[in-house]
Formats: sequence, C-alpha cells, structure tokens
Amino acid sequence: MERVRILPATLAGLYATHTVSARSYPKHWHDGYGIGLIDAGAQRSASGRGQVHAAAGDLITVNPAEVHDGEALGGQARQWRMLYLEPELMQQLAQDLGVPAPQRLELSRPVFSDPQLAQRFVHVFGALEAADLEVDRLAAETELQEMLAALLASYANQTPREVKTLGFAAMEQVRARLADQSDLTPSLAELADLAGLSRFQLLRSFKRAYGLPPHSYLLQCRLALARRQIAQGHGLVEVALSCGFADQSHLTRAFQRFLGLTPGAYRQAHGGNRR
Repeated sequence: MERVRILPATLAGLYATHTVSARSYPKHWHDGYGIGLIDAGAQRSASGRGQVHAAAGDLITVNPAEVHDGEALGGQARQWRMLYLEPELMQQLAQDLGVPAPQRLELSRPVFSDPQLAQRFVHVFGALEAADLEVDRLAAETELQEMLAALLASYANQTPREVKTLGFAAMEQVRARLADQSDLTPSLAELADLAGLSRFQLLRSFKRAYGLPPHSYLLQCRLALARRQIAQGHGLVEVALSCGFADQSHLTRAFQRFLGLTPGAYRQAHGGNRR
C-alpha cells in the first residue's frame, strides 16, 4: 500500500507531503531542509550521522544535500508527514527570528522525540491544509514561524560539521563538475584525472565524502534541477530533456523511485503552472 498526498505550496519555497507506504526509498537528497513527523509505524534510514531509527511520535529532519534513504521496519507501512523548505526560505525565516548566519544552519538531530515540538508541527500541518482550502494562509505562516523558533532554538547548529576526508578539496572539484548541468556527462576517467586519483580511488573517496558514488550523485543533481524547473513552470517534456533524462517517462520513473510522487503531482503542488 502506498499513498502520497502533496499539499499545494502556501509559501514560495515550501511544500508538504503526507505519505503512507511500506516501500523502501534508495539513497537520495533534497535541495532544502526537511522536517517531519512519524504518525504510525517505524523506519530505519541513513543520515549524516549513520543509521537511525524513527517510530511513531518521533520528529525527523534532513539538511540540504544530506544523503538519506528509508526502509519500513517489520514490513509494515509507516505513515509520516513532511515539510520541505528551500534554503532561501529557511534563511529568510531564520533572519526574522534573529538567528545569525542563517545560511549556515544545520539541523542537528536526524531523529528526536519532543512532544511539544511535535504538537507544534501538527498545528503547522493543519494550518497548511486549511490554507490549501483558502481558509487562512496567515495562520499557516504564523504557525510555521512559531514552530521554527522552537526548532532552531534547540535543534540547530549555526556552523555545520565539516566533512573530514583525505583530498576533500579534490572531491569538491569533482562534485562541482557533476553539478554542472551545462556540459556533457563526464566519464569516470575524466573525473579521476580532475581529482588526480585512480578511478578506484576516486570512487572510494567520493562516496566517503558525499555518501553516494559519482553516477548516483549526478542523478540527484539532475533531479534537483528538474524540481527547480518544474516549480518555475516549465513543461515536463522540456524539463526531462534539459535535465539529462531520456524522455518524460524516464523523469517520471526517477521521481517515483526517489521521491514517491510523480512530476505532475510535484507541479500541482507548486501552482500547476506550465509555460
């Protein structure tokens, strides 16, 4: 059983999902921050701090570009709600709350229990659902501000942990090359030459630094670009071809595999506009 409901964006840079699923999600990442609540069931997932478990009542978070996955425990469907905030929106909201250097914020706990904050999350989600019905968008913004104030006060670092990897500067060059969508897909030999390593050394070092091998990281870059273009109103065929997918079907399969929803549903959440 799998159900994914996506709420239309109430604020620019924010959308919410409500999911019931027993499926496993492969390793992937998002451009922005994710804040969620497990409503029922339990899951095991990778995070920036290794494997973690989350059960009903737990809050879960993910930072921009943090590699994670998700596996239901006991073969039973779990149910969870998520808020996804683009970094620019988080920066704006954090500045409103007087948090210094908000562009460097890192949510510090991938899983934690905080009944009061969980209740605030429920209020935010309820306000967003009401705003979806054009009842009161001001209420949604107010609830979001109050929840983030509590979250950032207790569960955020203003200076993220540094990744300590031999040759990390070289890995950053490789990562930047993979993120560059304006050129042809690089070969493994090209990336190894860029880093000054053998191909095997490159694969091992890159995965240690970013949690994914280069080809998987490249796919996540393409998905991130596709999400941005869809949110801007580009047509799905245009997005698929401009982001390196073979066709719209290829784009749809990638969305469903990693995000659990279709590009069309994602487009509807961002206003349903098409150019």
